[in-house]
Amino acid sequence: MYWGAQQPKPVKVASTEAPGDASGDIVDVAVAAGSFKTLAAALQAAELVDTLKGEGPSTVFAPTDEAFAKIPQAQLEALLADKEQLTAVLTYHVVPGKVMAADVVGLDSATTVQGGTLTIDTTDGVKVDGANVVKTDIEASNGVIHVIDTVLMPK
Repeated sequence: MYWGAQQPKPVKVASTEAPGDASGDIVDVAVAAGSFKTLAAALQAAELVDTLKGEGPSTVFAPTDEAFAKIPQAQLEALLADKEQLTAVLTYHVVPGKVMAADVVGLDSATTVQGGTLTIDTTDGVKVDGANVVKTDIEASNGVIHVIDTVLMPK
Protein backbone atom coordinates (compact mmCIF):
# COMPACT_ATOMS: atom_id res chain seq x y z
CA MET A 1 0.00 0.00 0.00
CA TYR A 2 1.38 3.41 -0.96
CA TRP A 3 0.46 6.64 0.74
CA GLY A 4 1.92 9.82 -0.69
CA ALA A 5 3.70 11.90 1.92
CA GLN A 6 3.15 15.60 2.45
CA GLN A 7 3.33 17.97 5.35
CA PRO A 8 0.23 17.67 7.54
CA LYS A 9 -2.52 20.17 6.80
CA PRO A 10 -5.64 20.95 8.80
CA VAL A 11 -8.62 18.91 7.64
CA LYS A 12 -12.19 20.17 7.63
CA VAL A 13 -14.88 17.49 7.41
CA ALA A 14 -18.64 17.78 7.38
CA SER A 15 -19.15 15.37 10.25
CA THR A 16 -17.22 12.91 12.31
CA GLU A 17 -20.24 11.50 14.09
CA ALA A 18 -20.37 7.76 13.52
CA PRO A 19 -23.77 6.09 13.78
CA GLY A 20 -23.45 3.24 16.23
CA ASP A 21 -20.33 1.29 16.97
CA ALA A 22 -18.08 -1.25 15.31
CA SER A 23 -20.40 -4.15 16.10
CA GLY A 24 -20.76 -5.26 12.48
CA ASP A 25 -18.54 -5.68 9.46
CA ILE A 26 -18.32 -3.09 6.69
CA VAL A 27 -21.28 -4.51 4.76
CA ASP A 28 -23.51 -4.83 7.84
CA VAL A 29 -22.72 -1.29 8.99
CA ALA A 30 -23.39 0.14 5.51
CA VAL A 31 -26.68 -1.74 5.14
CA ALA A 32 -27.80 -0.68 8.61
CA ALA A 33 -27.14 2.98 7.73
CA GLY A 34 -29.94 2.78 5.15
CA SER A 35 -28.38 5.16 2.59
CA PHE A 36 -26.30 2.59 0.70
CA LYS A 37 -28.96 0.40 -0.95
CA THR A 38 -27.47 0.82 -4.44
CA LEU A 39 -23.97 0.11 -3.14
CA ALA A 40 -25.23 -3.05 -1.41
CA ALA A 41 -26.97 -4.19 -4.61
CA ALA A 42 -23.80 -3.50 -6.61
CA LEU A 43 -21.68 -5.48 -4.15
CA GLN A 44 -24.07 -8.42 -4.53
CA ALA A 45 -24.05 -8.17 -8.34
CA ALA A 46 -20.24 -8.18 -8.35
CA GLU A 47 -20.10 -10.97 -5.75
CA LEU A 48 -17.97 -8.80 -3.44
CA VAL A 49 -20.11 -9.04 -0.30
CA ASP A 50 -18.00 -11.85 1.18
CA THR A 51 -14.81 -9.93 0.40
CA LEU A 52 -15.97 -6.90 2.40
CA LYS A 53 -17.26 -9.15 5.15
CA GLY A 54 -13.75 -10.66 5.37
CA GLU A 55 -11.09 -10.10 7.98
CA GLY A 56 -9.76 -6.83 6.56
CA PRO A 57 -8.96 -4.27 7.60
CA SER A 58 -10.22 -2.18 4.71
CA THR A 59 -11.12 1.44 4.19
CA VAL A 60 -14.17 1.99 2.00
CA PHE A 61 -15.08 5.28 0.37
CA ALA A 62 -18.79 4.52 0.18
CA PRO A 63 -20.97 6.40 -2.30
CA THR A 64 -24.51 7.08 -1.08
CA ASP A 65 -27.66 6.25 -3.02
CA GLU A 66 -27.72 9.93 -4.04
CA ALA A 67 -24.20 9.53 -5.47
CA PHE A 68 -25.35 6.59 -7.60
CA ALA A 69 -28.40 8.62 -8.66
CA LYS A 70 -26.03 11.10 -10.38
CA ILE A 71 -25.18 8.37 -12.91
CA PRO A 72 -27.65 8.31 -15.83
CA GLN A 73 -30.04 5.36 -15.37
CA ALA A 74 -29.04 3.56 -18.59
CA GLN A 75 -25.33 3.88 -17.71
CA LEU A 76 -25.95 2.61 -14.16
CA GLU A 77 -27.96 -0.38 -15.44
CA ALA A 78 -25.18 -1.21 -17.92
CA LEU A 79 -22.59 -0.98 -15.13
CA LEU A 80 -24.61 -3.26 -12.84
CA ALA A 81 -24.94 -5.79 -15.68
CA ASP A 82 -21.18 -5.84 -16.45
CA LYS A 83 -19.62 -7.80 -13.59
CA GLU A 84 -16.02 -7.15 -14.66
CA GLN A 85 -16.45 -3.37 -14.98
CA LEU A 86 -18.58 -3.24 -11.81
CA THR A 87 -15.90 -5.11 -9.85
CA ALA A 88 -13.26 -2.63 -11.09
CA VAL A 89 -15.41 0.35 -10.05
CA LEU A 90 -16.25 -1.07 -6.63
CA THR A 91 -12.71 -2.17 -5.76
CA TYR A 92 -11.54 1.33 -6.78
CA HIS A 93 -13.47 2.55 -3.69
CA VAL A 94 -11.50 0.28 -1.33
CA VAL A 95 -8.06 0.92 0.15
CA PRO A 96 -6.25 -1.82 2.08
CA GLY A 97 -5.83 -1.09 5.78
CA LYS A 98 -7.81 1.02 8.24
CA VAL A 99 -7.30 4.70 7.44
CA MET A 100 -9.06 7.05 9.83
CA ALA A 101 -9.75 10.71 8.98
CA ALA A 102 -6.88 11.87 11.19
CA ASP A 103 -4.52 9.71 9.10
CA VAL A 104 -5.57 11.39 5.86
CA VAL A 105 -4.11 14.78 6.83
CA GLY A 106 -0.63 14.02 5.51
CA LEU A 107 -1.69 12.06 2.44
CA ASP A 108 -2.04 13.10 -1.16
CA SER A 109 -2.84 9.70 -2.69
CA ALA A 110 -3.75 6.11 -1.92
CA THR A 111 -3.50 2.89 -3.91
CA THR A 112 -6.80 1.04 -4.20
CA VAL A 113 -7.55 -2.68 -4.18
CA GLN A 114 -8.36 -2.26 -7.90
CA GLY A 115 -4.77 -1.07 -8.44
CA GLY A 116 -5.54 2.53 -9.31
CA THR A 117 -4.48 5.59 -7.36
CA LEU A 118 -6.93 7.87 -5.59
CA THR A 119 -5.99 11.54 -5.36
CA ILE A 120 -6.57 12.98 -1.89
CA ASP A 121 -7.01 16.74 -1.49
CA THR A 122 -7.37 18.28 1.98
CA THR A 123 -7.06 21.95 1.02
CA ASP A 124 -10.79 22.72 1.37
CA GLY A 125 -12.45 19.88 3.23
CA VAL A 126 -11.51 16.37 2.14
CA LYS A 127 -11.89 15.22 -1.45
CA VAL A 128 -11.04 11.85 -2.92
CA ASP A 129 -10.72 11.96 -6.72
CA GLY A 130 -12.90 15.08 -6.60
CA ALA A 131 -15.68 13.46 -4.53
CA ASN A 132 -16.49 15.21 -1.26
CA VAL A 133 -16.07 13.15 1.88
CA VAL A 134 -19.29 14.01 3.71
CA LYS A 135 -18.95 11.74 6.75
CA THR A 136 -15.86 10.10 8.20
CA ASP A 137 -14.74 7.38 10.56
CA ILE A 138 -17.77 5.09 10.56
CA GLU A 139 -16.06 2.18 12.22
CA ALA A 140 -16.78 -1.46 11.48
CA SER A 141 -15.28 -4.60 12.96
CA ASN A 142 -13.10 -5.08 9.86
CA GLY A 143 -12.31 -1.52 8.84
CA VAL A 144 -13.76 1.94 8.38
CA ILE A 145 -16.21 3.66 6.04
CA HIS A 146 -15.95 7.23 4.79
CA VAL A 147 -19.08 8.46 2.99
CA ILE A 148 -18.64 10.22 -0.36
CA ASP A 149 -21.08 12.12 -2.57
CA THR A 150 -19.94 10.81 -5.97
CA VAL A 151 -19.24 7.38 -7.44
CA LEU A 152 -15.53 7.14 -8.28
CA MET A 153 -14.55 5.79 -11.69
CA PRO A 154 -11.14 4.20 -12.28
CA LYS A 155 -8.86 6.20 -14.55
